Amino acid sequence: MNWTDEFNGAVTVCDRKGIVVYMNDISKKQFNKYGGDDLMGKSLIDCHPEPARSFLRRMLEEPIHHAYTSEKNGVKKQIYQTPWMEKGEFKGVVEISFELPANMTNHKR
Repeated sequence: MNWTDEFNGAVTVCDRKGIVVYMNDISKKQFNKYGGDDLMGKSLIDCHPEPARSFLRRMLEEPIHHAYTSEKNGVKKQIYQTPWMEKGEFKGVVEISFELPANMTNHKR
């Protein structure tokens, strides 16, 4: 079993060319209006408007991390994009996104 199968968020992976190589079920549902499962084998670059498109291209060239929150229709999400690494080799980008609870508060450690 893959841990992403039951992860409570979308997990999407693309290779260094921006081609989608993996989507868990939540990712497929999240991107349903863009093709869902049909996005497998297609370019993520085409799915992004500028300036996100240029930033994604940069992420595919060099292993950098990116994290941000977004809000649509009152639903807040955390998005974390990170290099996909295997045995020290930069293979692409992993994006993990999940809804933030409405009652979430900032906790400092």
